[in-house]
Amino acid sequence: MKERQKISVNAEGFDLANPPDGFTDDPFPFYDALLRDAPVLPQPDGSLLICRHADLDRIYRDTTLFSSDKKKVFAPKYGAGSPLFEHHTTSLVFSDPPLHTRVRKIMTSALTPRAISQMEPGLIATVDHLLDKMADRDEVDLIEDFAASIPIQIIGNLLDVPMAERGPLRDWSLAILGALEPVLSAEQLAAGHRAVEEFKAYLSGLIARRRASPGDIETDVLTRLIRGEGAEGSLSEVELIQNCIFILNAGHETTTNLIGNGLALLHDYPEQKRRLLEAPELIKPAIEEMLRFRSPNQLGNRETTAEVEIGGCRVPAGTNLHLVIGAANRDPEVFENPEVFDIARSPNRHLAFAGGPHVCVGLTLARLEGRIAIEGFLRRFPDYRLLPGRVPGGRIRFRGYAALPARLR
Repeated sequence: MKERQKISVNAEGFDLANPPDGFTDDPFPFYDALLRDAPVLPQPDGSLLICRHADLDRIYRDTTLFSSDKKKVFAPKYGAGSPLFEHHTTSLVFSDPPLHTRVRKIMTSALTPRAISQMEPGLIATVDHLLDKMADRDEVDLIEDFAASIPIQIIGNLLDVPMAERGPLRDWSLAILGALEPVLSAEQLAAGHRAVEEFKAYLSGLIARRRASPGDIETDVLTRLIRGEGAEGSLSEVELIQNCIFILNAGHETTTNLIGNGLALLHDYPEQKRRLLEAPELIKPAIEEMLRFRSPNQLGNRETTAEVEIGGCRVPAGTNLHLVIGAANRDPEVFENPEVFDIARSPNRHLAFAGGPHVCVGLTLARLEGRIAIEGFLRRFPDYRLLPGRVPGGRIRFRGYAALPARLR
């Protein structure tokens, strides 16, 4: 791979809401420059970009000074009381205690190591089925035909969504998460609102059916959420519906990106692919390096609850912070040769799953999905190659591909 060009960042001019040309397609040279020149960068709207690993790690761990609640930020963006506002201010990722504590306890009580290990045979069967379907085709799309299909089925199984009813889930997810981009078009905003409303209507019916006929409390997360298993007190109907949407969305987008990004990286760095084929036991550190090098989620957010100092800057209470995960995972203070893709990297203290009390509740399941998907794919199609026509996801917050055309042999 050719060496990247050094980019100068004007600390007065870099605006996440109006990013420079090329940033969306390839933000990594800009991240490197921000780390070097402006790791704490004021934005025109009064928010701050935070890029250093140490700063993100501190912010994730301190839930007193840094709040996850986004009502103040999302009200003008979506409209107070709108479908997107209700969803994104009620779901786990953008909430503080006590709601965050109650919902997280239910989810962690369902996603125990034992429960996740019981999912492994079904996950292997899902991956094998998808590989069988692709085997006789000359060309495939590694996103549509493979990466995107795996998490939808796994999370659908967790909530026991009937197979015949899973068709709209991916489009709903893409529209709702797409509305988290720093800047939205009128079309994106309308699509996001519509997706929340349609998703809510579907889940209301599914929840009513599950109340009438509960599932296995050991394996059905929806039944656990309805009963409030693992936490004190049950969820309201709004909390229940919006966190079901969150589970499906969070499990779908990021895991799709992990698998797609991983296969693209192995193709683009053939020496690392050969290394993994020769030493399959490197699959676990390889997954961690894929998460670091092309983090599926590139941005997080927090809001200061009091005046605080970050990187030598005094930051007022109520300031919105953009936590640049993609930059922190390239911080040379933490990672040796951070621009190098090294599947055996150790240690690898990446922040792809955030950290602290808000660390991704599904991180063990995501790692398992990524490992089994990529391991199985390489075993079946070690000589795959990508074809011209890759389609980037086109987002700033989430890093992945909309399409990855490939030839398997």
